[in-house]
Amino acid sequence: MIQDHLLVVLALLFTTSMLALLSNKLKVSYPILLVLAGLVISFIPGVPVVKMDPNIIFAVFLPPLLYSAAWNTSWAEFWRLRRPISLLAFGLVIFTATAIAFFAHWLIPDCSLALGFLLGGIISPPDAVAAASVFKDLKVPGRIVAILEGESLVNDASSLIVFRFALVAIFTGQFTFWQATGSFFSVVIMGVLIGLAIAHVVYAIHRFLPTTPSIDTALTLIAPYLMYLLAEHFHFSGVLAVVSGGLFLSFRSSDIFSYDSRLQTLTVWNAAIFLLNGVVFIMIGLQLPGIIHGIEHYSLSDCIVFAVAISVLSIIVRLIWVFPSAYLPRLFSRRIVEKEGPLSWKPVFVIGWSGMRGVVSLASALAIPLTLADGTAFPHRNLILFITFAVILFTLVLQGLSLPLLLRVLKLEVIENDSSQEQQIRHRLATAVIAYLDDNCSQEIDAKPLFRRVKEKYERMAEIAEKQLNGDEQTPAFIRDYRQMLLEIIEIRRGELKKMHRNKEFADHLIRARERELDLEEARTRKN
Repeated sequence: MIQDHLLVVLALLFTTSMLALLSNKLKVSYPILLVLAGLVISFIPGVPVVKMDPNIIFAVFLPPLLYSAAWNTSWAEFWRLRRPISLLAFGLVIFTATAIAFFAHWLIPDCSLALGFLLGGIISPPDAVAAASVFKDLKVPGRIVAILEGESLVNDASSLIVFRFALVAIFTGQFTFWQATGSFFSVVIMGVLIGLAIAHVVYAIHRFLPTTPSIDTALTLIAPYLMYLLAEHFHFSGVLAVVSGGLFLSFRSSDIFSYDSRLQTLTVWNAAIFLLNGVVFIMIGLQLPGIIHGIEHYSLSDCIVFAVAISVLSIIVRLIWVFPSAYLPRLFSRRIVEKEGPLSWKPVFVIGWSGMRGVVSLASALAIPLTLADGTAFPHRNLILFITFAVILFTLVLQGLSLPLLLRVLKLEVIENDSSQEQQIRHRLATAVIAYLDDNCSQEIDAKPLFRRVKEKYERMAEIAEKQLNGDEQTPAFIRDYRQMLLEIIEIRRGELKKMHRNKEFADHLIRARERELDLEEARTRKN
């Protein structure tokens, strides 16, 4: 039995890797391709039924995915954009859930308002991974990406809170607004506090105990699970616990990790997140046959009509929300206009169109109990599952595939100063080294050629950075040629190492150590 489950897991991992290769070849966002591939695979005769356990999704997949997203988010950028992020992550989620609740109550026979809010809470949060993967290879203003990433960090928490309150209303038949509001704030605040408390403990271990790179990496893998599970154990927001803890540790990472810990941790996390994301998205596609089989009381055509109507509504509601939330604050605050400058409708529309749903929505739908407190079947459970799947597929495919075309049509101007800032950083670092050498090694520089060459190297770096800052048009071409020369030299050295290895001239561990040095040097050269 264990071997059978292990074989299914390995097959999913292998299929995910191969489909990711195909997505790179086709230049299609891999979550879109994985969902569609899972959908096609699920209808192949003889393919075993793979069921997505919501407990596994929430307890195994969600913590590291959220932690990784928080780790790669700039706290300064997150705080600077807190107004648009909050309006999307909290205001839009509640607005979407309310609109869907009343629309579903009107559209679907025997659908109570509480069931409508349950459905709204499930499909209201866009998916972080889908949007990030779509934008990865596109030229998009950094502000748009930062807002969408910040929104996706906290909107899962607000949607899951709506989901919980709707479930309570269905089971008890009662809903008290003031009690729900108080519970909302306690769930949010205590979730954040638990995440920060655990993050401080992990920070102290990294900072003050004699850890190794392997221990540091293991702790980063364990930390999000501790944050999430402890917060959920006390019925607080595990999502916000992971997000707040991840943001804190990311902000403090330069204080607690050595260079080898950072290299190892980054490598492990890149592989783990890739596999987790891939498996989750392909499993979404594999769910459809089981969902269709469970539908009762309605024909498939009726269910499709319900699903398409609610999918379209979820897109329209987001577009309706983003424009007033972007422009109204500017009418009431002159400071916002002075600080942020004029606002074009184009980036606002792109944010409104980037509402792809994903794994949290399907996991929430699957977490709906099978029966009510009196033992009767939970009303419309399979229909809610079908609508959720359809909204994920509809938004992921329609919006995800159309985003690149939309960006080309809008001709969104990308005004970024990353290149200038990079050169400023390089210039500052080089001049700091030159000042240090002049103050502490002046005699050695005059007497020893090796010291003199080090200073000359950093003087050249400062000169190149200064030329690029001053707009020297010849500098970029020179840098490209210089980088290409360095890469060719690295390949020459690597080829010589291979000859040494084949001829068994030196010990393997010495050759591997030099190979690692070349890998790091190549990575550094390609990044510069």
